[in-house]
Amino acid sequence: MEPSEVRRAVEAGGSTASALGLQVDDAVVVNNSNRIAVRLIPCDVLARVAPPAHQAGAQFELEVARRLTQTDSPVAGLEPRVEPRVYLRDDFAVTLWTYFEPVAPSGSDIAPADYAHALIRLHAGLGQIDLVAPHFTDRVAEAQRVVADRERSPELLEPDRKFLSNTLSRLRTAISGRDSGEQLLHGEPHPGNLLNTRKGALFVDLETCCRGPVEFDIAHAPEDVGEHYPGTDQDLIDLCRILMRAMVTAWRWDHEDQLPNGLHWRIEGLNQLRVALDRYGLDVAG
Repeated sequence: MEPSEVRRAVEAGGSTASALGLQVDDAVVVNNSNRIAVRLIPCDVLARVAPPAHQAGAQFELEVARRLTQTDSPVAGLEPRVEPRVYLRDDFAVTLWTYFEPVAPSGSDIAPADYAHALIRLHAGLGQIDLVAPHFTDRVAEAQRVVADRERSPELLEPDRKFLSNTLSRLRTAISGRDSGEQLLHGEPHPGNLLNTRKGALFVDLETCCRGPVEFDIAHAPEDVGEHYPGTDQDLIDLCRILMRAMVTAWRWDHEDQLPNGLHWRIEGLNQLRVALDRYGLDVAG
């Protein structure tokens, strides 16, 4: 979010919690992207605040979290002192979660075996949930639409546009054609979405849940994690990891993307993608 939006979003999160009887004397922005996460003090609640366009996603995330609390899943759950729902405040959608103090900056500090164990437990919990969710190919299609729409990605040069389009299309087809089982997934269980807390490793940001092979989730984790997740297809993990790079790169070129230092990550994403394709030996030309 832009600075002016951030200030309004922080106020919306704090006033929502205060109106529900939670004590809020201060607010600290923990993460800022297309939505923000704000730690409210001293009630120790994490408010996730999003623009109205994200209301449906916030409702979906809340429902996933609510159902996962009924399983033994390693997730940072909803705040139990208030009704679990999406609150609308000053044109923002607000959800309230339990705040967990991390003992390290991110999931990158979690040992690969522990990371894999947490992901296995999460998949076990997600496997118990009967919930309508998009397929991972729907998320690929979203990235493809950004690349295809010159108004959404006006700064993407035509050779790079063709390269990204071909990469997304061919990898989507290659992965979908594999005879692998599918289930409900986290969607983006990268280190930034895994907290290292005193209660163990806990996943956050469940809005990206989708259906697909577990290898799609494993591809978002550090490379060593897959070695500790039994029964997986390493070749499929490699394909999913390249696809993930292509999707992330496509989203960076969206003119509405608000990730800090976006231009750097646009160029870096294309460079990393070309290196990964060359290493794998996959030709997407044509």
